[in-house]
Amino acid sequence: MVKVIRPSERDSGTAQTPGMVRQAAISAGLTGSEGLWMGTAVNSPGACSAAHHHGSNESGIYILRGRVRFRWGENLEHVIDTEPGDFVFVPPYEVHMEENLDADGEAELLLARNSQEAIVVNVPDPRG
Repeated sequence: MVKVIRPSERDSGTAQTPGMVRQAAISAGLTGSEGLWMGTAVNSPGACSAAHHHGSNESGIYILRGRVRFRWGENLEHVIDTEPGDFVFVPPYEVHMEENLDADGEAELLLARNSQEAIVVNVPDPRG
């Protein structure tokens, strides 16, 4: 059965990372999906998420609004800036963080994962 999830119906009870707010939209609980999870994340103006990974999940991220800097790698040594329309692929277990480069506006991301497990493993910042 086709289901539509309106913005007011999204679930903020999903796993969170400091510095961003995630909301589930397509999930087992909201739609009965078995293999796909989708949702959104919002970073406040100038906010940077904590370092984290998503376990064995592959993650796809689409930049809806704002300019976002991604850092990844063993010491978060890799850096790339993204803007609306960009897609980002994050492989399993890749430690990463997202930083909103706009001090005046929110950054909004569309998230997709290939698992129903809400795996978010927040880790200490490897840069010390």
